[in-house]
Amino acid sequence: MTGKMMGAVLPGNSTVELKEFDIPTPGYGQVLVQTKATTICGSDIRAIYREHVGKGPEGYIPGTIAGHEPCGVIVEEGPGLRRFKKGDRVIVYHISGCGVCHDCRMGYYISCKSPLRRAYGWQRDGGMAPYMLCDEKDLIALPDELTYKDGAQVACGFGTVYEALEKIGVSGNDAVLVTGLGPVGLAALMLSKAMGANRLIGVEMNDYRIELAQKLGLADYVFKPGPEVVEQIKAVTGGQGVERAVDASASDGGRQTAVRATREWGKIALVGEGNSMTLNPSPDMLHGQKTIYGSWVTSLWRMEDLVEHLVRWQIHPEELITDEFPLEQADQAYALMAGGHCGKVAVVFPD
Repeated sequence: MTGKMMGAVLPGNSTVELKEFDIPTPGYGQVLVQTKATTICGSDIRAIYREHVGKGPEGYIPGTIAGHEPCGVIVEEGPGLRRFKKGDRVIVYHISGCGVCHDCRMGYYISCKSPLRRAYGWQRDGGMAPYMLCDEKDLIALPDELTYKDGAQVACGFGTVYEALEKIGVSGNDAVLVTGLGPVGLAALMLSKAMGANRLIGVEMNDYRIELAQKLGLADYVFKPGPEVVEQIKAVTGGQGVERAVDASASDGGRQTAVRATREWGKIALVGEGNSMTLNPSPDMLHGQKTIYGSWVTSLWRMEDLVEHLVRWQIHPEELITDEFPLEQADQAYALMAGGHCGKVAVVFPD
């Protein structure tokens, strides 16, 4: 396939530029994916859209087509493919690791330290264009039961949360607290509910997102942050606190709440990126025998597990999408996501 296409790049000044690119040709072990949906991640806003602050794995190469949450269908094959073929519906794992280091061989391309590591939408062209070039090793099959908008959220948002929930373990024994109800926090509630959590509690200051969580039926209680919030959470958990907590707020206050509202022997996962955390180790952690996990994205094999479970649980990540835009209005899509008065925002492409 030859020709030109438009792609969205992020100059780093809270604007979006549409530029013309050649439609790429797949090489050995590569495919050309026709993009069907690409969702916008908070890290795009934090580290690229407003300004280019990322370093290392989050270092954006200016002029790169943005979008690290894409999903689509293979329309052209390069030589040497081993599994996928033209016509397959696929999710793109948003990091292309070297494939041969220890982390890559475990499926954690996100943790690859090789200089060959490239993130789609950061150091190599991503999904904010009608077509994107992908390595076959970076693909996950999208089942027919899931939509392209479901698939777009699997790698980063839902995959990140699923990894964290698997680390701390969530079951019908647990009340689960999620601090920060942006798209990642909402995903944490949705998956915790599917995994059987017996009580779901959110903490959020944005009225729009509080209403969205309630509208979707994802939380039994939602509290606003404040000096009484830990006691409010304990009051609806028999005075003990929750068994499991996830911080998706990336705020010091949210992280403190997640730890302090967790009962003795409980487990907490931190998935929100950036900022700091202030704790008093003895009363906050040691005396309560609590465990805190750091969790960064997920692995290829766990993504495949997640996709299988989404089908089995009959849940659809696209329910968190509140706004959709064509590529020509990508500037409006990013501005809305940056403002925060939304759920998940998607750029969708015509068939």
